[in-house]
Amino acid sequence: MDDNKVTISEAAAKRIASILSADPAKSALRVSVEGGGCSGFSYKFDLVEDRQDDDLVVEKGDARVLIDQLSLVYMDGSEIDFIDNLLGQSFQIRNPNAVANCGCGTSFSI
Repeated sequence: MDDNKVTISEAAAKRIASILSADPAKSALRVSVEGGGCSGFSYKFDLVEDRQDDDLVVEKGDARVLIDQLSLVYMDGSEIDFIDNLLGQSFQIRNPNAVANCGCGTSFSI
């Protein structure tokens, strides 16, 4: 596995590209990790205009994801996916570093 490697699934890439095309002022989806949530850490998703100098930029097709270096420590090796099923639509992170996840899918522990 490559160091600091985060991938985007085809479903997530299509959804991110669709969201970004609907808001021309935004250039990327920022995914970050914050303390809190029912399992210790939680993922945060924000549309942003600009990247920071130390961001990891992950691109697939017209989709662009930015991850700051601190969040990358927790997300190394993860895949960003988009789920659309009877329970609803959501981005999910498949994180090999997480030892526990909660039912909401946005909180995890390491």
